[in-house]
Amino acid sequence: MQVSMLQDQDLIKLYLTGNQKAFETLLERHKDKIYTSIYLFVKDTAVAEDIFQEVFIKIINTLREEKYNHEGKFIQWAMRIAYNMCVDYFRRNKRRANISPTDSFDIFDILPQNDLNAEQDIIRNEMHDKLRSIIDKLPAEQREVVILRHYADMSFKEISQLTRVSINTSLGRMRYALINIRKKLEEKEIAA
Repeated sequence: MQVSMLQDQDLIKLYLTGNQKAFETLLERHKDKIYTSIYLFVKDTAVAEDIFQEVFIKIINTLREEKYNHEGKFIQWAMRIAYNMCVDYFRRNKRRANISPTDSFDIFDILPQNDLNAEQDIIRNEMHDKLRSIIDKLPAEQREVVILRHYADMSFKEISQLTRVSINTSLGRMRYALINIRKKLEEKEIAA
């Protein structure tokens, strides 16, 4: 069986026997999701790359020390490490992330989309800009749940484990975030 067809747990076992290709496959499988979620929190490409590298150094060290617990999913564990490192970064720097694109990265550039004509493309970009602006203004806890749910594609169970709150709290934060987003969209429509 090809290494790329193996489950995460099997790749970890292979890596621990010295198979570097197994870890490369694991990294390749999950790097986009992990990097994107880091970037959306820190909003700085250089910082996101540094944290991303730190995450995988921590993963490698934990695996080599045989401290990894096979009970959960690898990606949930890796996302928890990434989230904790982002939180540590903000504690050290006393600032919060804003969701806004940069010249080098925009989350909407990597999301799948159908071919659009120029007018549809302009409308889509305007909608995304409005949405990013609204998400930026949400309270931190609501913004966090929106990022993790819609940009990092995590379940509410994974979000609750990652943020160390109950599933009901995560669901409530998402509910209030959606209410706030809807209210702001309606205000912008009336203003337009």
